[in-house]
Amino acid sequence: MISMRVLALDPGYDRLGVAVLEKTDAGEVLLYSTCVITNRLETLHERLLVIGDTLSTLLTQYTPDSVAVETIFFNKNVKTAIGVAQVRGVILYLAQKAGCVLYEFGPQEIKVAVTGYGKSDKQGVVDMIKRLLKGVPEKAYDDEYDAIAVGLTAVAHYRK
Repeated sequence: MISMRVLALDPGYDRLGVAVLEKTDAGEVLLYSTCVITNRLETLHERLLVIGDTLSTLLTQYTPDSVAVETIFFNKNVKTAIGVAQVRGVILYLAQKAGCVLYEFGPQEIKVAVTGYGKSDKQGVVDMIKRLLKGVPEKAYDDEYDAIAVGLTAVAHYRK
């Protein structure tokens, strides 16, 4: 029996990490993961359209009841942060339109949920993801692994 299906996202307009996880009585299952890479030669609004169309397709195909997204980690590059914020806006809009429960998690919260330690490095998170789930790709962009970690965090949060 399925108790939760989550579309998990690591937002970005250059690369968008995507994962679909399912929580069942038998445990967590990774149904799908990828990294959506947009064309750097296109304008931001063209890239947002690609991201929105991709997410709409995934929402229709996998019919998740939840969408989980990583919060923005604001660094010194304001232009990048604004673009990522716009991607998050597309995500939030589509999640609401699809009637999904929305979860938002910060980077430290994700690390704690996946590894038990809030200062884990990227490799530590990836190693734990591969221990916790079957079907995790051997090699992938960090964004894809981050999306899977976001999904695991949502599943852990759902248990509570």
